[in-house]
Amino acid sequence: MSLNASSSSTPSRPIVLTGDRPTGPLHLGHYIGSLKSRVELQHTAQQFILLADTQAMTDNVGRHQRVTENVMEVALDYLAVGIDPEKSTIFIQSQIRELYELSMVLLNLVTVSRLERNPTIKEEIRLRGFERDIPAGFLTYPVSQAADITAFKAVLVPVGNDQLPMIEQTNELVRRFNNVVGKDILVECKELLSATSRLPGIDGKAKMSKSLGNSIPLGATPAEIKKAVNNMYTDPNHLRVEDPGQVEGNVVFSFLDAFDPNKDELEGLKAHYRRGGLGDSVVKRRLEAQLQAMIEPIRTRREEFSKDKGEVLAMLKRGTERARAVAAQTLSEVNAAMGLNYFD
Repeated sequence: MSLNASSSSTPSRPIVLTGDRPTGPLHLGHYIGSLKSRVELQHTAQQFILLADTQAMTDNVGRHQRVTENVMEVALDYLAVGIDPEKSTIFIQSQIRELYELSMVLLNLVTVSRLERNPTIKEEIRLRGFERDIPAGFLTYPVSQAADITAFKAVLVPVGNDQLPMIEQTNELVRRFNNVVGKDILVECKELLSATSRLPGIDGKAKMSKSLGNSIPLGATPAEIKKAVNNMYTDPNHLRVEDPGQVEGNVVFSFLDAFDPNKDELEGLKAHYRRGGLGDSVVKRRLEAQLQAMIEPIRTRREEFSKDKGEVLAMLKRGTERARAVAAQTLSEVNAAMGLNYFD
């Protein structure tokens, strides 16, 4: 696959804005939740994919190298799964100054109390233990997200259910801005929900996370895949092969639901497991075979792309330049609407 980004655009296609915080290499949860759909969307939409390093800095103060070093790692994951820079614009958030300027404009249209009422922010503040020591950048990152979305006039934003308040807040800001200037400059967006529910961690916890050590990275080796599957949480009451087992909450079956293409056979396995007579080792072997076959070509492509990181960085620069041109046009329209174009 060539890494030379195409300069052509297709305005008739819906504009999609999506991306990831580069705090570590991506894993199977990212793949099933978003990456797989991005590969499909690039054929039907005008897709912008941002490496959200600015946003990642909001809760990684003092760990900035963790963010900057992983920009390359996430870019390699994008290329490895089949995201094509000739069909999708991949860019680095921090390198587009227009996004900072647009964020400042939007910050004047929202109150601190409104930001604090955002349920997603409230939950993330709780999880991080910030209490009242909230970094201002973290509290306001929904506004930065709104700037990202509106700068590209995205009409579709792939999100999980937990991110729906962010879409709501973005559209509030769009309506507020357009009302203030008296014309429709910014565009409202709609959520694009994943068809697949969130993949649990291999330990049975609700969220797969590299920091929790319960994920399977996209570059996992055959030995790492085997170990992860063997360590997967199943039904603790399924002590003997002949015992009836529970499928719900069983991580192995959650993964099979996500990755096994033969749904009829899978339903038969579930029925067998429920009535008893089917051992965990059997279903784990089936899952391992599926994951080994799926990850092997991704790992191979990732290793190939990583041999020339200079070219990957050049691809990111080209994508960022393309994205910056689009964001600059939107910011010019915003400034003109507000009378801030003094020297034009």
